[in-house]
Amino acid sequence: MYVIAPNQTGTSPHGFADYGHSMIVDPWGTIVAAAGDGEAVITAELDATLLARVRSEMPCLGHARLLS
Repeated sequence: MYVIAPNQTGTSPHGFADYGHSMIVDPWGTIVAAAGDGEAVITAELDATLLARVRSEMPCLGHARLLS
């Protein structure tokens, strides 16, 4: 799956620093888009072919043992 990891930037209502660096990560953990430490909008094209290939290379659901 792709992971979209948003984060706040600036100072939180509780006075803590928020550092931004939101990112979009592909199924292998490669960062495909990232923001800096300020306000930003990031976008990325999600590759359905890559996702299908990763799912076929990691057939985790085939190992499930369902309880009856």
